[in-house]
Parts: sequence; structure tokens; C-alpha cells
Amino acid sequence: MAENAVVYEKNGRSAAAVRYDGARVSDSSAALDLMMSVRQETGCDRIALAKEALDERFFILSSGLAGEVLQKAVNYRIKLAIWGDFSRYTSKPLKDFIYESNRGRDVFFVSTEQEAVDRLLDAR
Repeated sequence: MAENAVVYEKNGRSAAAVRYDGARVSDSSAALDLMMSVRQETGCDRIALAKEALDERFFILSSGLAGEVLQKAVNYRIKLAIWGDFSRYTSKPLKDFIYESNRGRDVFFVSTEQEAVDRLLDAR
């Protein structure tokens, strides 16, 4: 999946946008593999990921997948932005999770790849 990464740069920072290639991150091990692969191949510790690259269980908070994946990102000092259409999800806990994530500095949920990259490149 890292071979589908496009690197963007701004103000001395770089971010890699990983586009969906048909493979889905279905567990925290696969997420860590992806993040480390992107970091190694691009040198970026800021990663934008297409929503479609995540297993649907990620968006069911009770599955624990989102927490595991985001914990890996935080542990390995990866800033992560996930882009896509989240409007079909009606779960209040998920909406609250997205809202709170977007208020922080490490994980963002946005609509477009460009918005994801911009948030990552502007994040401290």
C-alpha cells in the first residue's frame, strides 16, 4: 500500500497521502505495518489515509479496532489523517470520537485528501 503514497511538502514538513489500492487495514498489526512501511519508504511521519483503506469495523467503536490503530499511531509518533465521506455513520459515539480527534493535534478525520494533507502539514 505504501507504493500508493504521494508525498506533499510545505514549510519544511512532509506528509504522505496513501490512496486506496484494494487492500484494507483489518487489524492493528496491519496498520502498524502500513505506517512503518510508509515511514521507511517516504520518510514521512505524517500520513493521510483514504477511509476505504480501513476495514469497516474501524468505524464501529465497540470493535476496538479504531482505538488499537490510533494507539499504534500515537505510540510511534505518527500523525494520521483519514479522509473520506463519514456522513453515512450515525453512531453518536463515533461522531463524538471524530469531533474530539479533530480538536487534537495527532489524528484528524476530514473530507478530502487535500484537506487531510493540509491538516497534517499545518499540525504542530
